[in-house]
Amino acid sequence: MTGSLQQQATAFDFAEQIFAHLPRSDQRRWAHAYLVSLLRTPGKKSMRRLAATISDSPTAAQSLHQFVNASPWEWEPANQEIMRWAEQQLNPVAWQVDVAVMRKRGEHSCGVHRRFVPDTGRSVNCQVGIGGFLVHRDGAVPVDWRLFLPGAWVRDSNRRARARIPHDVAAQGLEDHALDLARAMSERTRLAAVPVIADLTAHAGAGTLVRGFSQLGCDFGVAVPGNLPLVVGRHLQAPRRDGRPQPVVLPAGKFFEPGHGGSLETTICTAPQGRTLTVQAGLVGLPRSGPFEKLPQRTYRLLSVRCDRQPRSGTLWLTNMVHRRIEDVIATVQMQAHTKQTLRDLDGGFGLQDFEGRSYPGWHHHMTLVSAAYVHNVLEHRDSRQPALAS
Repeated sequence: MTGSLQQQATAFDFAEQIFAHLPRSDQRRWAHAYLVSLLRTPGKKSMRRLAATISDSPTAAQSLHQFVNASPWEWEPANQEIMRWAEQQLNPVAWQVDVAVMRKRGEHSCGVHRRFVPDTGRSVNCQVGIGGFLVHRDGAVPVDWRLFLPGAWVRDSNRRARARIPHDVAAQGLEDHALDLARAMSERTRLAAVPVIADLTAHAGAGTLVRGFSQLGCDFGVAVPGNLPLVVGRHLQAPRRDGRPQPVVLPAGKFFEPGHGGSLETTICTAPQGRTLTVQAGLVGLPRSGPFEKLPQRTYRLLSVRCDRQPRSGTLWLTNMVHRRIEDVIATVQMQAHTKQTLRDLDGGFGLQDFEGRSYPGWHHHMTLVSAAYVHNVLEHRDSRQPALAS
């Protein structure tokens, strides 16, 4: 059997498992066809190019478009099955939540809006997807997605109707979507004990993420901005007029400056490519005010991670893993690089940004199929000494 035929055969078996919940045989057939075309079509993965890869029929492109954008099938069971396969095969060590910014033209793609993107330094017209990734030693694979909908999309009944946004979908912040993903991943798998990594500093409220992950009861590492207010240790108190102790609050970026009064620990770690990391760490808390006044005070560890080629202050991480070795915590949060690479791979090789996505279900269908193709590709290229795929 030739390589391409072998790939089609194994992709068919994989698609049969992932999309077994689809009620109609034609839906399962088109799911397999779309997955194979994502794997085999070079360059831009427009619907026309995808169709040409798998069929000579002039109606194939319309059929693929119909299956992805209009056919009423549920994507959650497929995501759960993708997660199950990845969990069984890849020995995951962490979950990660990350953001995909998908540039779009016009105003018709579901959820499209103008947004400032710090990586580019300018505002772009885009959709924003929040992805849940399973992280293993050699990389990360996408297993679940949420679409961010700005308030204008949620409030406009005409837009909702055109994009087929379900009636129970409300406006949520990116941090709320991230917490939903973490909750779903912990509930659907046996991996509730592995930590969650999140770096949404360019997009969302880090304090909300920290409090949310704490309430979920999971270990976590969250990248935080330098202006996040933090309590400088429980033992550092200043008296208030009523005699009760008043926590000393500093921005996270000021914590490692001389004279803040806290106790610091410095550790030297080795990063990939032989880089040296200087890590400073200290214990902090989050301010309790407003709706958080009655929450129990929790102790976190604030980490400043600076590369040897980075003379100024480095990335700030807040974690509840206060009893683990700093080297182990750093090794965990540094795995965020795997997900960044996966997002680049999804963009360049799996058509992440090539679908117009005018409908809410269509966007989720496409993202599920892209995730399935990526996971299948990773599993196909694993070391041949690994055991066969579980059924």
